[in-house]
Amino acid sequence: MLEPSFPIVVSGPSGVGKTVLCRGLVSRVSWTRLSISATTREPRPGEKEGESYFFMDRKRFEAEIEAGRMAEWAEVHGHLYGTPRSFLESELGAGRSVVLNIDVQGGLQIRRAYPGAVLIFLLPPSWEVLEQRLRNRATDRDDQLRRRLERARREAAVLPEYDYVVVNGVLEAAVDELVTIVSGERARVWRRLGHPGPGAGSLGGSPLLDDSSGENP
Repeated sequence: MLEPSFPIVVSGPSGVGKTVLCRGLVSRVSWTRLSISATTREPRPGEKEGESYFFMDRKRFEAEIEAGRMAEWAEVHGHLYGTPRSFLESELGAGRSVVLNIDVQGGLQIRRAYPGAVLIFLLPPSWEVLEQRLRNRATDRDDQLRRRLERARREAAVLPEYDYVVVNGVLEAAVDELVTIVSGERARVWRRLGHPGPGAGSLGGSPLLDDSSGENP
């Protein structure tokens, strides 16, 4: 039996609690780890290369994209962010499932590159709760807050492309649900036996299924 590893994408609107939930998941599941993104923005005080981010200038980042060495990427507020394929594949090869806290655009890129990835979308209990959480952060002007809420609704339209949805109402309950999802995914027969995945073939011819004795059960 294999001990499979796979990308775990966690997406959702700003303010839904992605960061704290991802950290909660990794703290409780020993075979997972948080992804480290590359970025073209300057390091902030206390940030360390290879721990907080992989810091690159724009020219190098664009060269990495052109060479196909970014598993996913996007431009946010004038800066490029992405997941280096070498980091992701090194962790997966070592048996660690990588938790990627990324937007839906990046999530769908990961799904195309790694069909065995698990995509989880986080939702608030209601849009009113999400608005209140964003207001409580007191980091956005009213126009910025409205744009965040509009984007949240647009992102939610991608839900059918994801595998699971988790509502973050009570933090510990949401973490429990994430743990249940990734543990169940790791135990899937096709992952344990090293098959390509659902729809990619059958177990026809397997000695476990091939009763050639001609005897009735």
